[in-house]
Amino acid sequence: MKIVEGVFVVVLIFVAAGPTITVGKLIKPFQGNARSQAGRIVGGSIAEDGLAPYQVSLQTIWGHFCGGCIIDKDWVLTAGHCVINKYMEDILVMTGSQNLAKPGPLYGVDQVHVHCNYDKPTYHNDIALLHLNTSIVWNEKTQSVPLPTKPMEDGADVLLTGWGSEYMWGDSPDDLKKVDLKYMEHSRCREAMNDDPNVDVGHICTFTKAGEGSCHGDSGGPLVSGGYLVGLVNWGMPCAIGYPDMHASPLFYHDWIRSKMSGNKKC
Repeated sequence: MKIVEGVFVVVLIFVAAGPTITVGKLIKPFQGNARSQAGRIVGGSIAEDGLAPYQVSLQTIWGHFCGGCIIDKDWVLTAGHCVINKYMEDILVMTGSQNLAKPGPLYGVDQVHVHCNYDKPTYHNDIALLHLNTSIVWNEKTQSVPLPTKPMEDGADVLLTGWGSEYMWGDSPDDLKKVDLKYMEHSRCREAMNDDPNVDVGHICTFTKAGEGSCHGDSGGPLVSGGYLVGLVNWGMPCAIGYPDMHASPLFYHDWIRSKMSGNKKC
């Protein structure tokens, strides 16, 4: 376990016959009662081929460690905690495949921009931009997704995709998974989280029911609603136990994203 400026980052390494998989997600320490009795903690199913052409897998030589999202031929968005302790030269971005055992093209990274106020205060500003050293080649399985232009309405449909584990401390699956979630308006989310101050205005929340949500390995991955990127997996109670999940809001960070993409070095 690494402790990064007060944030608990759980990192697991699994060794198997295939690629070694590294999975991580910010887990908020939890001492209450889980609201789920389901054996399979994270609901969902295998994503149909071509469902999320914007989805990428962030990898090292050890394999997948986080998700990300293509927003431009040269840029990928992810969570700050995915890359804050990584050497830029070690990060690879896999595109164009929904199966980790059958990887698509890999791109190197030549710039990493983590929000200057990352984790200040704890769990806030958990967003990062990666600039690729070679422009992405577009095809039917590799496309960008636009940033949002307006807030969502409470209860809006949200699609989460990722290679996160299906239960606490589980392995990442080879196949990309999907789950349909609902956007939970900020005040309702804060109430559901007992007015937790770590649920800030830079987050959007999703929730449907106990047994559905994000888990290890989903971090940095995309949430899409109405064809727009509305969230990047950040943190939550350990794996779909009946509480909302928190995600960085690209709408909230729109100016920061555009500023970094245009070369502005200021926060």
